[in-house]
Order: sequence, then C-alpha cells, then structure tokens
Amino acid sequence: IQTLIDQGHAYPADGDVYFAIQSFPAYGKLSGRKLDEMQVGARVAVSDRKRHPEDFVLWKGSAEGKFWDSPWGNGRPGWHIECSALAQKFLGETIDIHGGGMDLIFPHHENEVAQSECRTGACFARHWMHNAFVNIDKEKMSKSLGNVLLLHEIFKKFDPMVLRFYFLQHHYKTPIDFSF
Repeated sequence: IQTLIDQGHAYPADGDVYFAIQSFPAYGKLSGRKLDEMQVGARVAVSDRKRHPEDFVLWKGSAEGKFWDSPWGNGRPGWHIECSALAQKFLGETIDIHGGGMDLIFPHHENEVAQSECRTGACFARHWMHNAFVNIDKEKMSKSLGNVLLLHEIFKKFDPMVLRFYFLQHHYKTPIDFSF
C-alpha cells in the first residue's frame, strides 16, 4: 500500500487508503468496462472522501473488531489488496493462470490487475479463466441460499468418476444446472 501511495496510485483519507483508478489508464481492460460508462453509486455508495467515485479501498480504518496497526491508523486490508499481496508473495509478480467465478471479473479481478500492475509495472496474470456458476435445481449455488453441495456428500450417491464425467460434458464457461 505504501508503495502505491509513493508512486501516486493511492492516497490516504481519514484513516482509509484508496486506490486512484484514474492513475491506471488501462483500468477496465479485463472486464471490458469503461470508467465513463459506469453508473456511479450502483455498486458502492459514493463517498466524498474519494477523489473519484470508483476509487476502491486498499486499507479500511477501523478500531473495532479485528484490526492491525498501520502507518494510516488501526484497520484492515481491503479484499483486493489481500489477494494481490498473497499472489505476489507466493507466486511472484506475474502469475501464469488466475481463475475464479465469473462474478469476480468485476470489480475484484479488475482491481487486482490495477493495483498489482501499478505497483510492479509487470503483467499481473498472463491468462484468466472464469468459470460459470453451478446452479442447484435452477438456483445459483451459494452459502447464503443454503444450497451448497459438498463433494463428499455427492460421493455418497454417485461414484466420483460419474461426477467427473458429468462435469466434463460442460464447458467451464457454461452454467451447470445440477440436480439429483
């Protein structure tokens, strides 16, 4: 975070630190989104502490709950910076393949690209693979809906090779509607 501040890509504001998206002209290259076409306030409430409404938090100031001391005060790292820091520590400046669900392309992976490439000057990930959702009885599988199926539970009903065959019949970018 301090490196991004020193480079002019981030700025502190009242205990928080924000990434300045306008400092990265390629912002949107992964998702195909353009800053001037984004609907301000659609995803995150607009804050007058930000220089640009789409700037995102690198450090969230907080004296309650779990927090750490930092040069900007007590707080915790933002979700995007955690992922970039871990990737760079354990995998290096450039990753060969980065993946996740298609719901992470924007803003999460887009923000990882911006902050990582600004910090290092290197390509963050050479290849991106985003998978479609697994639906359960025509509903998105998610913890919040309580319809998550764990593999060890499915293996009680189906041989793992049968499940493998089932998944291999679908392209990873095509949603799967799973039902027993």
